[in-house]
Amino acid sequence: MTYAGGDTGLLGPGWSGSAAAAATGDTAFLRALLDAEAALTRAQATLGLAPAGAAAAVTEAADPARFDVGGLAERARAGGNPVIPLVADLTKAAGAEHGPYVHRGATSQDIMDTATMLVAARTLDLVLDDLGRTEAALARTAAEHRDTPMPGRTLTQHAVPTTFGLKAAGWRALVLDARDRTVRVRASLPVQLGGAAGTLAAFGAYGAADPVALPEAYARELALAAPPLPWHTLRTPVADLGGCLAFTAGALGKIAADVLTLSRTEIGEVSEGGGGGSSAMPHKANPVRSTLIAAAARRAPQLAAVLYGSLVAEDERPAGAWHAEWEPLRDLLRTVGGAARDAAELAEGLRVHPAVMREHLGLTDGLIVSERLSAGLAPVLGRARAKELLTEVASRTRTEHRTLRELLSEEAELKDLDLDDLTDPARYTGAAGALTDRALERR
Repeated sequence: MTYAGGDTGLLGPGWSGSAAAAATGDTAFLRALLDAEAALTRAQATLGLAPAGAAAAVTEAADPARFDVGGLAERARAGGNPVIPLVADLTKAAGAEHGPYVHRGATSQDIMDTATMLVAARTLDLVLDDLGRTEAALARTAAEHRDTPMPGRTLTQHAVPTTFGLKAAGWRALVLDARDRTVRVRASLPVQLGGAAGTLAAFGAYGAADPVALPEAYARELALAAPPLPWHTLRTPVADLGGCLAFTAGALGKIAADVLTLSRTEIGEVSEGGGGGSSAMPHKANPVRSTLIAAAARRAPQLAAVLYGSLVAEDERPAGAWHAEWEPLRDLLRTVGGAARDAAELAEGLRVHPAVMREHLGLTDGLIVSERLSAGLAPVLGRARAKELLTEVASRTRTEHRTLRELLSEEAELKDLDLDDLTDPARYTGAAGALTDRALERR
């Protein structure tokens, strides 16, 4: 499969071969441009501005197989966008009788922006499918490991115990946040139609009694939203799309970051279902899915930044700001589309190792429950004495390599306490189970 500029994805394993890659390739953009042109003729026909025969002829002529995408790319340089040569070819393909109804009243940006929204809509549908797979897999994992204790880590160190179910539920919450934002943006993606300077003047000149009705008819043809105003230099749709995609990449990147940490050799609390190999070390099973997602999360904010920068668009059509959006937006769509695919595979194949988690709860010889002991001993010893004692035994735990439980059992003033309960990390996971249940109620 070939993408823009002969790009086969050799340096993009995170998106290569994905459905999102196909949905954003040059052929996909060509299809969207042709769909936008054909829909415009059909919309005009529904309002009596073009004959039905022209609508049928232009729609039939708008077959991507009839056009040379490479030739269009080369000819785009002359006018600065691919719509100009495409209109010439489509007009010729529609024939002498119906060709004059191709692109009538529109400007290149109308078609380019509308086609971009079509590509985005088709790609976001794929992303939403994969986000659905990811959240479903994480819901199963969170429910299964609702009460699986593990070390909670803050600033890289063991803090207090938590559960893997709560961690997985948190991952799922981020995926659902990404889904909700994506759904909203997908529903709001608009057509673009304003003519030369966003006034719809040409459509009135061609006989439209109510030019404002035409964008609505156009939107219906393409199943996109009808904008309240032409947005040639009002780039909210593109900025919202960039923000949604960057957030999605970051949400998935959080999952990947945790898996990369927890799957380290010296931790090994989780592992990917199918790790990747190494060219030099046969023993390795690298967390490849997480690696690729993490790479996407690092790229996405910078790509989105270009789109935010293009909000500063002068006049009624900018020179450069609009053109700057095309490549980073395509990269962002396919990067996030690939990350969503990898996240679904990661979540569905993730292996959890509860025994290792339980073993690691003992790495601090009981100090991981010092918070609980501070609260539990204060009523018995008084706050000051409890703090003094815990500070002392914590130091001895490190220097004497004895457990906190063992040292506390030697204190006569604690002989009536159930130290087994107070020092068991698995019994100090707080409301993790209830929080997991609450998180899983979200749909």
